[in-house]
Amino acid sequence: MAETKAPDSTRRSERSRRAIHAAALALVGEVGYARTTIEGIAARAGVGKQTIYRWWPSKAAVLLDASLELARQAEEAAGCEAGGGLPDTGDVEADLKLVLRATVDEMNHPSYDAPARALAAESVTDPELCARFVRELLEPRLQLFVDRLHAAQEAGQVRPDVDPRTALELLTGTLAHRWLMRTLPLTHAYTDRIVEYTLRGIAPRPAG
Repeated sequence: MAETKAPDSTRRSERSRRAIHAAALALVGEVGYARTTIEGIAARAGVGKQTIYRWWPSKAAVLLDASLELARQAEEAAGCEAGGGLPDTGDVEADLKLVLRATVDEMNHPSYDAPARALAAESVTDPELCARFVRELLEPRLQLFVDRLHAAQEAGQVRPDVDPRTALELLTGTLAHRWLMRTLPLTHAYTDRIVEYTLRGIAPRPAG
């Protein structure tokens, strides 16, 4: 008689985690964060709510982990290299435009918008969640810009006295403000202008 293999609990757990992530993102997009519950996520994912509580202390924590997975997927879509860096073709302007265009595509997508706004709101009142949001989701992505701008400095494409951290906030902070406040649409033309203004400045250029 052939030996029956025991179920692979690791694989089963990973399937459950992915189902829970997908359920949390879908429910927040459909009914909003306030009406999303652990019970609803569990039902949507086809797991018991105790399974969720075994891995996460709250629905916000579930949503953060789901967003981390989305971020990993978005980095691939933005053209990040296998080593984790932004594209480096030798043309910093073209590379930044490519990445910011992919970033606004992500920000405009319904799967990103509702969960990201929920996490931003929860972070205001939950210092622990905020710290983890910044540490695990925000800072690693910002560091990619810092590293790319450092490389541009070494290549002579950015002034050596420029602080890359401040420069990256000119690039990404403007996107975050327009997205959060919904002042105007996020478009590729807008991201291209951000890159151009950041790299060239807005002061008049000398004639000649």
